[in-house]
Amino acid sequence: MRIVFLAGLATFLIDQISKYIVVHAMNLREIGLIDIWPPVLNFRMAWNYGINFGFLSGDSPLTRWVLIAVALIISASVLWWVRTDPAGKWQKIAAGLLIGGALGNVVDRLRYGAVADFLNMSCCGFDNPYAFNVADIGVFAGAIGVVIFSSSEKPA
Repeated sequence: MRIVFLAGLATFLIDQISKYIVVHAMNLREIGLIDIWPPVLNFRMAWNYGINFGFLSGDSPLTRWVLIAVALIISASVLWWVRTDPAGKWQKIAAGLLIGGALGNVVDRLRYGAVADFLNMSCCGFDNPYAFNVADIGVFAGAIGVVIFSSSEKPA
């Protein structure tokens, strides 16, 4: 389980440090946008009150607490799954990514009332209107990895 903890901690810390630097030190919350390498990488401040792509995005305290509870339940479930499944190294890393990312977004909801999204990437004539963060990358990559690297052994 040490691998899960280390991957989760690394994801959580990278997420929180990157948010602090971009949102506060670079003052993106006031500036709103910073072109880093247009159009490939830009920082666009977006406060996400819901889940991906603005779904459930009402600024409601109930929605906020439900999403916090769901993230904690999913994190606990993934942790339980990895402990009971004969997980290999890659599945444990993926679980850590997912859990660390989910907890990073939970901290944002507790601190700001919303998730701080700032990464915006476009390419090849496609203008992406959405922003995301390091935690979102961890959740997405972790969810895929947990499934891909799960044990194919079926209990008798």
